[in-house]
Amino acid sequence: MAENHTIESVEQAALQLKPDARLKLTRRLLSSLSSLSEEEIDSLWLDEAEQRDSEMESGQVAGIPGKEVFRRIRARFK
Repeated sequence: MAENHTIESVEQAALQLKPDARLKLTRRLLSSLSSLSEEEIDSLWLDEAEQRDSEMESGQVAGIPGKEVFRRIRARFK
């Protein structure tokens, strides 16, 4: 629980940064993951997928139909 609070606090602070600073932070965080093994990365993605599936199953989040997703992407890049 303390870890979640810490993550939330860090996220709140990061979102207060200017966009260029957020981009720099993002690059550093992604770079820090390069030391993980392929198995560790696969495990993290599996955990994320299971969490998202659980959120969908519980109704905590709603999915967006694929056609709508692509419509939004096309509209954004016109």
